[in-house]
Amino acid sequence: MVATTKMHMNSNLELYLVTDEAACLGRDFYWVVEEAVKGGVTMVQLREKSLSTRAFIERAKRLKAILETYNVPLIINDRLDVALAVDADGVHIGQSDMPFQTAHRLLGEGKIIGLSAEKQDDVLEAEQWNLSYLAVSPLFATPTKTDTEKPWELDGLQWARQQSRHPLVVIGGLHPENVHDAITNGANGVAVVSAICSAPSPREAAQALKSIIQNSILWPAKNF
Repeated sequence: MVATTKMHMNSNLELYLVTDEAACLGRDFYWVVEEAVKGGVTMVQLREKSLSTRAFIERAKRLKAILETYNVPLIINDRLDVALAVDADGVHIGQSDMPFQTAHRLLGEGKIIGLSAEKQDDVLEAEQWNLSYLAVSPLFATPTKTDTEKPWELDGLQWARQQSRHPLVVIGGLHPENVHDAITNGANGVAVVSAICSAPSPREAAQALKSIIQNSILWPAKNF
């Protein structure tokens, strides 16, 4: 099924970095993100669970200034107030966060809104909304997030592709050895955390993943 949702003008979901300062292994957070973008990251989600609102906003402002240089969208995880404060390109919301309708009304047109889908009912419910993308999470088991539903695996991804009109991003346990399978089984983009943030060279890690993704997109589409 072909996705028909209208995307933000700069949206490119191919290689989606979700930040995690701990995964940067003591290296400068902004350096890691900028190196990743230089290597081919096409979208960045700022995810902060422990910062105060003021510190979150300051980090988002600084990161936005870096990303604007590369025309890469900044997505804020969960916090619509932070997204509004810095005029971020969009938000990513989970199933327990603010309802899509409310986020869309407050953000207005032209912003990116992504939603996590952790089970089949989430995918079906999302069909009524004009999302920018749906995040199938987790695709594979991952130590990064342990408070999730069971992994979708590739057969679950194929099912989601059949049912959803939205672009699909997969997250959870993605690395160079399984990214090709994710794309050829229905994903429009791949979201990673440690595969880039913890890599010896975030730029080279991003380059390698981007190459696999782009080559996989050229493969004949499977008939889901």
